[in-house]
Amino acid sequence: MTSYSPSPAERGQDPSVGELLSVVTSDIQTLFRQEIELARAEIQQEATKAGKAAGLYGGAGFAGYMVLLFLSLAAVLGLANVMDGGWASLIVTAVWAVVAAVLYQRGRTRMRTVSPKPEQTVESMKENAEWARHPTK
Repeated sequence: MTSYSPSPAERGQDPSVGELLSVVTSDIQTLFRQEIELARAEIQQEATKAGKAAGLYGGAGFAGYMVLLFLSLAAVLGLANVMDGGWASLIVTAVWAVVAAVLYQRGRTRMRTVSPKPEQTVESMKENAEWARHPTK
């Protein structure tokens, strides 16, 4: 049989330091668990958005590749009317090499701006840690 033991507040007494410390520790543990859940949800949400965007980019890239393939073929055949076919192919290839180099550089520059850490959660954790150090401020 379990006996019911009223809390000090129910008995009209002030809680002891140990009981207060226990409550604070429990609250801090709950707070940190919630922060971890927030970080997990934030990362999952961003990963889902990135995955969908990547799929769309992939489809657009393939369609663009097909367009450019046939456009390049048309350019080679058009240039072959005024010069040797080998030189025409080399010119179109050189143009595509320049385009590839420019796109690579732009993509590399943009990739450097991507931040993999959950910014909101980091800020929130910093605020929580500061409050835990100085709860009266």
